[in-house]
Amino acid sequence: MIKPWHNRWAQLVFGIICMGLVANLQYAWTLFVNPIQVKTGWTLSAIQLSFSVFIVVETWLVPVEGWMVDKFGPRVVILIGSVFAAAGWVLDSYANSIEMLYVAAVVAGIGAGCVYGTCVGNALKWFPDKRGLAAGLTAAGFGAGAAVTVIPIGNMIQTDGYEHAFLFFGLFQGALIFLLALLMTKPTPPKGVQAAPRIVTTKVDYTTGQMIRKPIFWLIYVIFVVVAAGGLMATAQIGPIAKDYGLAKLPMVFFGISLPLLTLTLSIDNLCNGFTRPLCGFISDRIGRENTMFFVFLGEGLAMLGLMNFGHDPYAFMTFAALIFLFWGEIFSIFPAICADTFGVKNAAGNAGTLYTAKGTASLIVPLASLMSAGGSWDIVFIVGATVTIGAAIAAKFILAPARKRFIEEANKNNA
Repeated sequence: MIKPWHNRWAQLVFGIICMGLVANLQYAWTLFVNPIQVKTGWTLSAIQLSFSVFIVVETWLVPVEGWMVDKFGPRVVILIGSVFAAAGWVLDSYANSIEMLYVAAVVAGIGAGCVYGTCVGNALKWFPDKRGLAAGLTAAGFGAGAAVTVIPIGNMIQTDGYEHAFLFFGLFQGALIFLLALLMTKPTPPKGVQAAPRIVTTKVDYTTGQMIRKPIFWLIYVIFVVVAAGGLMATAQIGPIAKDYGLAKLPMVFFGISLPLLTLTLSIDNLCNGFTRPLCGFISDRIGRENTMFFVFLGEGLAMLGLMNFGHDPYAFMTFAALIFLFWGEIFSIFPAICADTFGVKNAAGNAGTLYTAKGTASLIVPLASLMSAGGSWDIVFIVGATVTIGAAIAAKFILAPARKRFIEEANKNNA
């Protein structure tokens, strides 16, 4: 007898919740940066290097974790991820040296990668007809999940110290992911379901080894790196930017509640980051992946320039920061979808995981942004980020779209 929670919508919901629970490992990190620096005296660039270590481990091991999902199913991989995710923040709570902070980042990165790669791969397999939407909803859990807990985490840091916040939320989040993992099952998508009619998809299932030998994969990869770099910079540096602009602790009243500007900004940013993923995934199912990329990448570049020019005003800071997240977060729905469209669904978890390593490559730019901003000026960071992001928009529309169409048509013809 098939259990009622083994249908594809229930499995999608479980994946979304797991993603939300693991999201704080990345999106709440900026709340801890300044308290860690104040207590330890470590430099900002040294502390932020641990963020890059986390992202690199989270992303670069996803191909291995994706292979495990394709072979063994999602349950065991998410169980492993829950333990590592909890252990990472527990180690952070006891870190009394910068080296221990880096070890904690490695452990947390393994946990986040296990959960992220598994849930996205599952969504791609369960929903061949709504691939962009399903990947977007799943990724939305990671983007918006932190919005629910960023305020209590911020409050706990203020009242009980950042160490206690690391310990409590690490154990709490890890335990819930562990329980949800027990409900996950291997995907069995409905028969006869086809991709959205406007989406060009391959009839060939490529292995990861075959995929990485195709030039079209590396074109997609480079565009992913370029766009991810700007968003990761904002994710990691929005706290220091607000501090340098003299806005971080400015009280803002929202629905009758007074909150520091940085805390309120992060909550809004995470909501925008989550909202854009299913929205743009749905839109890309209708108008095509590259057409959607063109508009949102262009928007991200313009939002960066807006924050640079107008961000010293508190309301403008909150607005343009939110727009950056709104135009950036969709990459985590569109790129997994375009990967499955181009290289098939059979090995979707491993293939999408390999493409996801682009996020780790992009994270290496985050400490560079700290160095470029020495002295409190972030202008050069915003100019570089906007330039490469707008360039990615042009490349997606006028280079990637025709090249990918030719690649798929030729592969389908040869496989006929």
